[in-house]
Amino acid sequence: MRRKIPSLQALACFDAAARYQSYTRAAQELALTQSAVSRQVAALEDYLGLELFRRTRHGVVLTVAGSQYARQIAPRLQALERDTLDAMSGQGAGGAIYLAAVPTFAARWLVPRLPAFAATHPDVVVHIESRTRPFLFTDTELDAALYASTPEGMAQWAGTRAVRLLPEVVLPVCAPRCMAGRSTLSAAEVATLPLLQQSTRPQAWPLWLEAAGPPGEPAPSHALGGPRFEQFSMTTAAAVAGMGVALIPQLLIENELRSGALVVAHPLPHPEERHYYLVLPEGQAERPALQQFGQWLLETVRANP
Repeated sequence: MRRKIPSLQALACFDAAARYQSYTRAAQELALTQSAVSRQVAALEDYLGLELFRRTRHGVVLTVAGSQYARQIAPRLQALERDTLDAMSGQGAGGAIYLAAVPTFAARWLVPRLPAFAATHPDVVVHIESRTRPFLFTDTELDAALYASTPEGMAQWAGTRAVRLLPEVVLPVCAPRCMAGRSTLSAAEVATLPLLQQSTRPQAWPLWLEAAGPPGEPAPSHALGGPRFEQFSMTTAAAVAGMGVALIPQLLIENELRSGALVVAHPLPHPEERHYYLVLPEGQAERPALQQFGQWLLETVRANP
């Protein structure tokens, strides 16, 4: 039975025109003429029996149906391009893994260890995409994710199962010059420094200050104040620059602690129990490449607790 799929050229023209809401800019991206893009979109509209764009004096605007169709086909075109590039490159004879990971953990912990995986599994290719929050696997082409969370927070991952990898020890750290010559600070002294905030963990400082302070005493009112950063790499750079004290997972700043660019301001770790997890879609048979990667992760963690 013949598949009901329109021309890829028409889809590519529509995708570009939808992103720019302009035939002219779509034509520039695709190295076509504006009239060629217009003809391809018109042919797609005839094929679908839908009006995808509304023509105005100033150009074109997506209709409701066009906006919905654009959202639906964009990830599929991206996946098709990705698969085509994999085939053209000759990579992944043993399979390719598409992995989502929190960016700083991927850059600081995972990527430096990937050569060891490549050495034992040279036919498997690992692609990494940055994700900082839970998502639905059904909306992506991703195979798995590496994510840091509390056990309760893992409930946000609907339709998944999680493999716990390693604990996350979060410590208050700062540049040596913030210590004023002392080897450690009291919790009260830490609270007087600018508190660098992690936007993905807004309650980090209030929880730590409550745990470190006198029993029953609430966190100070300025616990939520201070510069806010989305990624730990940014927070780390701000702490190294002497902007204040930050709560950062120890495994993400091994180099800075070793070099002395950062020091532990107070020995009390953050009280929240967090671990890094390998998150997998529930109910899907794991491909051999993904099984090999998961096993390697567990062995790596056990060898370097």
